[in-house]
Amino acid sequence: MRQISEIVAQTLKAMCAYAAPGMSTKELDNYGADLLKSLGARSAPIVMYKFPGTSCISVNKVICHGVPSDKIILQEGDLINIDVSAEFGGYYGDNGSSFVLGKDIHGHQAIVNASVDILNEAISKISDGVKINEIGGLIEKRAKDKGYKVIKNLTGHGIGRKLHEAPGEIPNYKDPWNNGKFKEHMAVAIETFITTQSNYAITTKDGWTMIGNKGGFMAQHEHTVVVTKTQPLILTQNNGIPTTI
Repeated sequence: MRQISEIVAQTLKAMCAYAAPGMSTKELDNYGADLLKSLGARSAPIVMYKFPGTSCISVNKVICHGVPSDKIILQEGDLINIDVSAEFGGYYGDNGSSFVLGKDIHGHQAIVNASVDILNEAISKISDGVKINEIGGLIEKRAKDKGYKVIKNLTGHGIGRKLHEAPGEIPNYKDPWNNGKFKEHMAVAIETFITTQSNYAITTKDGWTMIGNKGGFMAQHEHTVVVTKTQPLILTQNNGIPTTI
């Protein structure tokens, strides 16, 4: 888990740094594909779902699962999300990051900052025995406090021998029906889905790309972590997302 998490972390960080105005999302994805291949890892979206790209690259009003394309050209001030997950030696790692490309000419940096802050606080509260829905409730409350909403049908998840495994979904809101708890040694991918307007993501005609049910923008940040009796171990800490725990 340490090895694959470091691989996806370094790939995500490199892709975020490589992105530039005038570049297509397909070119950016190809760069990430070459990195993963050089490190001996396989793209999880391809292995698990036959996704038409190595990573998910979502731009502006695309919420998630954006398909890399020669037709999507990055522009100054775009709100970009890159989600990199991969397999190595039978284990999976997952992480993602939203960022503003170049100058913040459209005012997206505020939601990016909010997403990072909320992720860090949520992770800091995770330990053995903590209820999963308490972390979801915290994420939703902090988003609301900052003037944002959360996507309720996109979640964090357990991870390990599979991309998605026990304890199942880790929502961004307090789901009263989710009575699960975090347990020591459990590996989980903790994600924020912080939005300006929408509460649900809907799939578009290509069968992959998701947009908000009420439009607007979203910022997502994600770490793969291991639950302990105290502070969790952040396996993807080198991916460039500022950590405060």
